[in-house]
Amino acid sequence: MLLYCKISSEIWLVIFSTIVAILLRCCTSLHSYSGEGTPPMYGDYEAQRHWMEITTNLHVTDWYQNTTDNHLNYWGLDYPPLTAYHMFLCGKVANFINENFTKLHDSRGHESETHKLFMRYTVLLSDVALFIPSIIIYYYTCIIPENKQDNVKVKNHQKPKSNIKLTIIDSSLSVILALLYPGIILIDHGHFQYNSISLGLFIFATIFILHRKNILASVFFSLALNYKQMELYHSIPFFLYLLSICVPKPGQGTISGLFRLIKIGLTVIITFTIIWLPFIFDLGVFLQVLHRQFPIARGVFEDKVSNVWCALNIFYKFKNHFDNHQMMRLCLFTTLSAILPSSADLFLRPNIKKFVLSLINSSLAFFLFSFQVHEKTILLVAIPVLLYFPYSPFVCLWFLYISIFSMVPLIIKDKLLIALIGLTVFYMISSRICLEHAVKNSFKTNTGLSEYYKRLINALFRNDPKNNAKIEAIAMFTCQRVLKNKNNAKIETIAMTYQRVLKNKEALFALILHLSLLFSVVGSITLFLFSVIWEPPIKYPDLYPLLISLYSCVHFLGFFVYFNVKQFSIPQEFDDIKYVKVKAS
Repeated sequence: MLLYCKISSEIWLVIFSTIVAILLRCCTSLHSYSGEGTPPMYGDYEAQRHWMEITTNLHVTDWYQNTTDNHLNYWGLDYPPLTAYHMFLCGKVANFINENFTKLHDSRGHESETHKLFMRYTVLLSDVALFIPSIIIYYYTCIIPENKQDNVKVKNHQKPKSNIKLTIIDSSLSVILALLYPGIILIDHGHFQYNSISLGLFIFATIFILHRKNILASVFFSLALNYKQMELYHSIPFFLYLLSICVPKPGQGTISGLFRLIKIGLTVIITFTIIWLPFIFDLGVFLQVLHRQFPIARGVFEDKVSNVWCALNIFYKFKNHFDNHQMMRLCLFTTLSAILPSSADLFLRPNIKKFVLSLINSSLAFFLFSFQVHEKTILLVAIPVLLYFPYSPFVCLWFLYISIFSMVPLIIKDKLLIALIGLTVFYMISSRICLEHAVKNSFKTNTGLSEYYKRLINALFRNDPKNNAKIEAIAMFTCQRVLKNKNNAKIETIAMTYQRVLKNKEALFALILHLSLLFSVVGSITLFLFSVIWEPPIKYPDLYPLLISLYSCVHFLGFFVYFNVKQFSIPQEFDDIKYVKVKAS
């Protein structure tokens, strides 16, 4: 009882939400997985099992080679060495439990309840060991509650913020919404993958960047990149920000910047060398491992992913006009072009507050324009959006919802429809409750979101005495020009209202955003119901996946513009620039 009193209610809330998140993962794992009962290739579940078979039975130099015992056409290992080492450890445990789980050749396509339980536990352990702690640590060490910032501003007699702007959600509520996000639960614990490991390492790297622990950030991001090469989606912001802090600022010496660059560079080189050590002594083996990471032959996208190329392919068949190498060069050019503004801003006008936004913009540019993209790759964008959630909750919630919707064809294919509906409804209800709680705390009211929308409308049409004279002059001028003094009183009121709306652009934008969110959700639900209830025309079997892809892609392009604008609105940080005394000439 004494222990209960010493622990705050927020901590108990986080503990409870963590338990609920783990239970939801366990419940999801009871459903089907990718390729269950569908020989001869099965799916991602069999791919992970096969990698355990290969790594525990073959010499390390043969893991990526096409041999009589390792047919690369059958789920050949195509992830970096850290994934292979993880599969090796899991395979050893699997072999200890039951040698039939990983017996060379004979275990191909092995499916049993015991093996499924083992595989599900390995994913859950990865989640509990890396992803869940990284989320909790991030929100409790990297997010400064806005009420604390407001207290500082009141003491300094600074101007308070607009009353229509929602205060950021506190750390405990942010943890809840991050751990309950259905995307990673459905893919890792339903479809079956180990995304929680690379994403957990990535979040830890982000934490260290925000705490200016650049060496540790370099180590953890190198580990993430060596677990899944798709972490390249996040690599440019890490590279450019770490490089920017090595560039000498006014008042700093060149030697100190060079020393920082050498330390970071050596850290990355040593980390990569240790991980790749078994493969670097034979050039042929080394090049084969690299080749397996980037399979160009698979094409620009798989299935119906919600990116630009899949959307445009509806109207213009790229495969009929470009081969894979030409398409790869086109994707490289468009991806780098899309990333350039955000990257240049982060490097030339560095600010630690831009970093998470830059991660969103970089990963979203890769998802929309890069080569060889999967539906589940949207998780690489969703996690940085989760990290930014406290600062822009409505837009981030909207994005997370669309990210789930974009994976509907894959989820239906894996027979996870019930899990999808249950997790998504639970998540949206939880988000609503958390937002209500945040608004109540912000406005010191019991009405929650209704009070927020009331203040939003009031702010949109509020009367600002300072601008009355100017507005009235504009209104009178408008009335005289348009209706030649007829019905002046009525028209003057309309004109003044119109001008007030224009003056309150922040409120107008917020209102448009919320209406767009409402119509977007209604549209997605309608499309989802059509895809589930009605069969597509025989002539167009992929009609619904393509419509979902196109619908989601349009949203992602809009989010890409929004997050870029948010990043550019943050000014450069000058904390590291020392005062320099200039002598008079």
